[in-house]
Amino acid sequence: MLPKMFDLSGRCALVTGAGQGIGLALARALAEAGAAVVLNGRDAAKLERAAALLQDAGLTAEIAPFDVTDPAAVGKGVEAVAARGPIDILVNNAGIQRRMPLQDFPEETWDELMRTNLDAVFFVAKAVARHMIPRGRGKIVNICSVQSELGRPGIAPYAASKGAVRMLTRGMCADWAKHGLQVNGLAPGYFETEMNRALVENPEFSAWLCNRTPAGRWGRVEELGGAAVFLASDASSYVNGQVVFVDGGMTAVV
Repeated sequence: MLPKMFDLSGRCALVTGAGQGIGLALARALAEAGAAVVLNGRDAAKLERAAALLQDAGLTAEIAPFDVTDPAAVGKGVEAVAARGPIDILVNNAGIQRRMPLQDFPEETWDELMRTNLDAVFFVAKAVARHMIPRGRGKIVNICSVQSELGRPGIAPYAASKGAVRMLTRGMCADWAKHGLQVNGLAPGYFETEMNRALVENPEFSAWLCNRTPAGRWGRVEELGGAAVFLASDASSYVNGQVVFVDGGMTAVV
């Protein structure tokens, strides 16, 4: 049985980008801590499959398909979720990656990446915060990255977007902490996910990663769950504007 401060029973958590990978793992962790989770994404069929996985495990899960890059769709989608009951927890996880040399990076791809990784965090958090603020409580967890802190060749726009999410998290804290909201970031290192499949299957990259990371291995998505539950629960009631790195020690060493 979970200690009371980590217990999410009776709370509703909206998780964006929750059809697979990290988003689904975070939703599972919150649901296992007692939360009723609402899975968001653009692909309703994928969300239905993800919700069924959680429901088959005896967990409470619903879906809310809408495009987080469209502010009008976000407004309608959040209102529809809130109409079912208060949103107590928001996990802003939706994101994409595009890899290529910076000098070859098309402007339209830059716009697509920023719209998904940064703008959507603002759109969804603002829409949800408008419901949380009158209640005087709420938890927002923005998914950052080791690239919020570190650069790497071929992903400069991604690093720029995740660095901006780190600062947006601090800005949300500055504006919303006085209303009883805790806004923090969760920064994964390199995890075995669908988005990283090409890297996982690249022996040269995997060897580099294992040598570069003190833990000596890729992360497993379920290892993000504890930090997510902490940031979503009463256990972090005086933690605000922080980014928790779950990266096997990568950002701690040179």
